[in-house]
Amino acid sequence: MRITSTWTGLALLSSAGIAFAACAAKQVPTPPAPSVATSSALTPGGGTVEQVVTVTAAVQAIDVAKRTVTLKGSDGELTTIRVSDQVRNLDQVKKGDLVRIAFYESIAYQLRKKGTAEPGIEAAADAERAPVGARPAAAGGAAVTVTATITGIDRTAGTVTLRGPEGNSVKVKAKDPSRLEGVKVGDLVEITYSEAVAVSVDKAPMS
Repeated sequence: MRITSTWTGLALLSSAGIAFAACAAKQVPTPPAPSVATSSALTPGGGTVEQVVTVTAAVQAIDVAKRTVTLKGSDGELTTIRVSDQVRNLDQVKKGDLVRIAFYESIAYQLRKKGTAEPGIEAAADAERAPVGARPAAAGGAAVTVTATITGIDRTAGTVTLRGPEGNSVKVKAKDPSRLEGVKVGDLVEITYSEAVAVSVDKAPMS
């Protein structure tokens, strides 16, 4: 699954207006390595695969006048990002504060019998940030649902050919060929891709 990079995610969230707040620190801590959690589940006629990647970066330096923050990752790499003017409480961010970013992705599919659905594309997005004075936090997410028509089935190879709502075709291989039992040409597959990112800022550890 594709995961947005730590720094790209931070820049996007900053432009959306994240509220930062923290306290002072004498030393910059070494952030923990990223963690990855993956899960999958099968349902009648469908299934879901999910992944959450959590990364932590430490504030190495901050320039309030230029609205830039330099962050240090767990590998020691330094990256500087510009913070949007919409961000509140930037002057409260101090060297050593920890920024935690959680990236979530999921792909879900569901078989729809012919006549019960129509090919198409739907998209939705949402974003929230903490109110003034609350603990710093922000979250945003988006989802795209594509309903495609099954135009071919190769049960020997375990593959299915899908035609999208715009007429493009793609061949996909079933992870479990037995799941193709009962599937017919003309049926539809509803595929939903979702992604979300959440950010929080923690006070620097006591030195």
